[in-house]
Amino acid sequence: MHLNPSASPTFVQVHLEDTGAVQAELVAGLIGTGARIAPKFLYDALGSRLFDAITELPEYYPTRTEASIFAQHGQAMASRVAPGSVLIDLGAGSCAKAAGLFPVLNPGGYVAVDISVDYLREALGTLQDRHPDLPMLGLGQDFSKTFALPDAARTWLSGRKLARAPRTVFYPGSSIGNFSPEEALDLLRQARVVCQSGGAGGGVLIGVDLVKPAGLLEPAYDDSLGVTAAFNRNLLLNVNRWLGADFQPAEWAHVAFFDAELSRIEMHLQARAALTVRWTGGERRFAEGERIHTENAWKWRAEDFSALLQEAGFGPASHWTDASSWFGVFWAPAAS
Repeated sequence: MHLNPSASPTFVQVHLEDTGAVQAELVAGLIGTGARIAPKFLYDALGSRLFDAITELPEYYPTRTEASIFAQHGQAMASRVAPGSVLIDLGAGSCAKAAGLFPVLNPGGYVAVDISVDYLREALGTLQDRHPDLPMLGLGQDFSKTFALPDAARTWLSGRKLARAPRTVFYPGSSIGNFSPEEALDLLRQARVVCQSGGAGGGVLIGVDLVKPAGLLEPAYDDSLGVTAAFNRNLLLNVNRWLGADFQPAEWAHVAFFDAELSRIEMHLQARAALTVRWTGGERRFAEGERIHTENAWKWRAEDFSALLQEAGFGPASHWTDASSWFGVFWAPAAS
């Protein structure tokens, strides 16, 4: 773990400590039956920028729809969030969504969490310049398996008299959809523990993409400009860096479709021809048309997600939607 107390904002890095474990995870996914690479590997510095571009595409409704909900209902959300809360932003990326809510939520501190360490450092530095009086902490962390505030983060909070401030875990953009229902439940249970580690009034504020027809869902993950395809293929370059592999992105086609039975979008990379991929100490042969599964995006019914929050230990949820009920933003207090 690295803590740089002289930085403004402060930055704590707990991600990428175990290179061997990351490499082992990638190899296991590549050689297993039905090759797969975890979606967290989509988000290197370039991948994060490509995703920001995706959010500007006409086909990609989640970002603008969620933004409209925040604009219309931000004050109602603020009435649920305890004043002076520490806003803990999961998958913060550019930090833009949280920053847009600063005027209504009036947080007492801001903790930005992201796996893309370099991108987060740059974004948070820019944000701190715009809000010099708001204590900010960058946390370079992979929360996809375990989410908890490390000791260095708790020390930072104590040093700024925020140890007993309420905790609001903010998870916008429906990134919770990258987790299976079972994984989402586990993450939400961990989020509840984080919420309860501060003073009374903590809770979770989370964006959730709702079930809708495939004709609306699929173009959002397979746009006409091919930006999502570039985002997906860039994952291969990230794997090359980690493993010393020789993936050639042009040899792979982007595939995205909605599985109505599982209520999820699936993204894959499909080999355009038979090929062999080699990395340090191993290789895999892919037949023409064989796929690597790179991401899922589960879609929820509002009543089912509210039930999931309660199963995770939160109190009764409130939620707000757009006029078409394409997207929902949920608030749930951390039950005592």
